[in-house]
Amino acid sequence: MWSPAWGRMADSELRAVVLKLLDVQAVKFGQFRLKSGLTSPIYFDLRVIISQPALLRQVSSLLYKCAEDAAAKFDCVCGVPYTALPLATIICSTKDYPMLIRRKEAKDYGTKRLIEGNVQPGDVCLIVEDVVTSGSSVLETAQVLQAEGLKVTDAVVLLDREQGGAARLEAEGITLHPVISISTLLSVLLDAGHIDKATCRSVEDFIRENQTFSAGQQKGSSPVKKTACAEPSYGERAGRPGIHPVASRLLRLMEQKTTNLCVSADVIHAEELLEIAETLGPLMCVLKTHVDILQDFSPEVSGRLKELAEKHNFLIFEDRKFADIGNTVKHQYEGGLYQISSWAHIVNAHAVPGPGVVEGLQAVGQPLGRGCLLIGQMSSRGSLASTEYTQAVVKMADDHSDFVFGFISGSKISSNAGHIHMTPGVQMQRGGDGLGQQYSTPGEVIGTKGSDIIIVGRGIIGSADRLKAAEEYRRAGWEAYLNRLSALS
Repeated sequence: MWSPAWGRMADSELRAVVLKLLDVQAVKFGQFRLKSGLTSPIYFDLRVIISQPALLRQVSSLLYKCAEDAAAKFDCVCGVPYTALPLATIICSTKDYPMLIRRKEAKDYGTKRLIEGNVQPGDVCLIVEDVVTSGSSVLETAQVLQAEGLKVTDAVVLLDREQGGAARLEAEGITLHPVISISTLLSVLLDAGHIDKATCRSVEDFIRENQTFSAGQQKGSSPVKKTACAEPSYGERAGRPGIHPVASRLLRLMEQKTTNLCVSADVIHAEELLEIAETLGPLMCVLKTHVDILQDFSPEVSGRLKELAEKHNFLIFEDRKFADIGNTVKHQYEGGLYQISSWAHIVNAHAVPGPGVVEGLQAVGQPLGRGCLLIGQMSSRGSLASTEYTQAVVKMADDHSDFVFGFISGSKISSNAGHIHMTPGVQMQRGGDGLGQQYSTPGEVIGTKGSDIIIVGRGIIGSADRLKAAEEYRRAGWEAYLNRLSALS
C-alpha cells in the first residue's frame, strides 16, 4: 500500500528521504520497549532530523507540498510540540504563513496562554506532526486551538504508522495527510535491500495486531493489508511508480496472457523463425532471437517479426550481448545489416566495458522506447561472473534506470521490484550439455531462485511437437509463479 502522496510527488525524492531517515537512524529495526509497554520491531526517532539541516528542509518542503497537493485550505500553521515545531517554523518562514505555538503546559504567570502567536478567531489552522500512531497528540493540539476560536480541518504528518490514528482524526472532522505511510517505508527499504521479508512481516504483524482505533471501515482506518513484503503480482509491479515502460508493458502482457515463457529461437533459417513466432506467439511473452545466425536475413524478415509480435502480443529480444566501447555498440545497434534498434524491443549487454556500453546503446534505443538487460550471471559452467561482478552489474542498472530494466541471470539478483530477471538454461529435467550449459527446471528458476521469466530453447525447439512442449513449459512456469505468490502472501 502506497502513501497517497506517493503518486503525486516525485517518487525518487520520497525514496531518497526514506533512505536518509534510515541512514541517520530516525528509523530503527530491532526490539524496542515503547511507552505503552509493548515491544515493537520498529522504532521512529525523528527528533534526530533537527541536527540534519538539509534533511530538515527537505522534510518541511514535502510536508507543505503534501498539504498543497491535498488542496488543504488554511490561514496559519501550528506544529505539535516538540519535533514538529522546527518543521512548522520552516514552512511558515519560507511560505509566509503566520505560525502559532501550542505550549504543553500553561504558564502560571503573564498571559498564562496555551497558544502563543497572533490568534485570529475563525481562521483555519493547519497542524504539522512528525509521526502519528493513535492521533492523540494531533487531537490534543486541535482541541487547544479550537478552544481559542480557530478551526482545524487538516493535518499533515511525515509518517503515518497506520495504527488507527487517521481514522480517529477523521471521526473528529480532521483529515490526515501523510507524506509517508509505514507500508510505503517498508516497501522502499525492502526494494532497496535494507530489510528482509522476515523483518517486514514482523513489523506488519505488529501494526496489524496493535490498532488503536476500531470505528469500522472509515476513511483511513484499515490497517496494513496486502503489504510491501507480500509478493507483488506481475500486474501490480507493472503499475509501480518509476518503472521502465518496457518492463511495465512486459509485466502487463505476462499477466494478461498468463505466461512467463521466453522462447529462444536459435534457428538458422528465416522461414523457421517466422513459423515459431506464428505458432508459439500466443504462449510466450518474449521471443529471443540470434539474428546473426540466420543464413537468409533480410529487412522483410524483421518487418514480419514486428507484425507477428503485434498480432500475438509478445516482445522481441535480440540476444546480441553487446560488449564493446560506446561508440562501437551504438553503430552495431543502429546500423549495419541488421538495424537491430528498428525492430527489437529488448537487447542485452555485458557490463565488462563499463557504463559506456550502456550509454552508447541508450543514445540509440531510449528515443525509440527500447530497453536493455544487463548480463549479471551466466548459466555456463565455470562462468567468471563473481559475486562482486554481479553486484557491480546491479549498481550499473540502478545508475542507468531510464534504459536498463533488468538482468539475464541465474537467479534474482536485485530487490528492486521494477527489475525483471530472465533466466536461460531451463529444461524440465536438471542437467547439462557437453558444452558447459547447466540446466534448471521451471520450478527451481521461478519458485526457488526468484526469477521472473524462463528462457527455454532446446527444450521446445528440439521437440517433435513444439506447440505441445511450449504449452508444458508455459504451464510449469506459470504454476511455479502462482505457487510463489501463494507462499509469500
